[in-house]
Amino acid sequence: MVTTYRHAPTQTLDVGGTSFAYRQLGAYTGVPVIFLNHLTGILDNWDPRIVDGIAAGHRVITFDNRGVGASQGKTPDSIAAMARDAIAFIKVMGFHQVDLLGFSLGGMVAQVIAEEEPKLVRRLILAGTGPAGGRGIDKVTSLTIRDTIKGALTFKDPKYYLFFTRTSNGQAAARQFLKRLKERTDNRDTAISLAAFRSQLKAIHAWGLQEPSDLMDIQHPVLVANGDNDRMVPSSNSVDLARRLPDAQLTLYPDAGHGGIFQYHEDFVKKALEFLAP
Repeated sequence: MVTTYRHAPTQTLDVGGTSFAYRQLGAYTGVPVIFLNHLTGILDNWDPRIVDGIAAGHRVITFDNRGVGASQGKTPDSIAAMARDAIAFIKVMGFHQVDLLGFSLGGMVAQVIAEEEPKLVRRLILAGTGPAGGRGIDKVTSLTIRDTIKGALTFKDPKYYLFFTRTSNGQAAARQFLKRLKERTDNRDTAISLAAFRSQLKAIHAWGLQEPSDLMDIQHPVLVANGDNDRMVPSSNSVDLARRLPDAQLTLYPDAGHGGIFQYHEDFVKKALEFLAP
């Protein structure tokens, strides 16, 4: 049994003729937790402290959606199509019920999965994300491009600006997080392609312009988490999610941005394990 994400082997799975890359670790009992990644996110972009922490009590599976990282195919340009791919992956893995941890873009995908396949989902964790039509989500493209350019000009990873606050605490957390992402040195994932990045941006933009869906349809227990100063997906969207979902609890981390769950990874893992307990 693999016990650390750093050493989890990258495997592949044929999903309708397309090879999907994934990693798994933790005990192979109970309801597995499927991680759904953020914009540009690949297997190596998951905080190992969060993966290892949740894998201490659950089977955890991370994967690259179609056309992302080492997964083959063309990246969909809609959240609905990404959700269909994720559902297909889960079913080919042989799971009849899963818990979902969706961060940012992944949280949007998780909402659609819960709406389209409610019996497939037991519990949901929605972090740094928002509902269709949520405030400011249609601005993610311009903000991401602007901060990516800023990162290139300052020789910093764009996540410094996109995921964390500009306070001393936020920037210290950014440095620690980015250092953790480099702990794995062998068999690292393939960087996302420009074409896949564009498709994801298009999907998020369209999600931001959609008419809000009726979140009352999502009857599952939901843990909503974010920083209190999220620039990418404004924190008001997390408050909106928790207010509109029938069975939701909300955690907002102080002096934290889009990557609040990474900045406060110890507290988040504790809350996630309590929430996901049988």
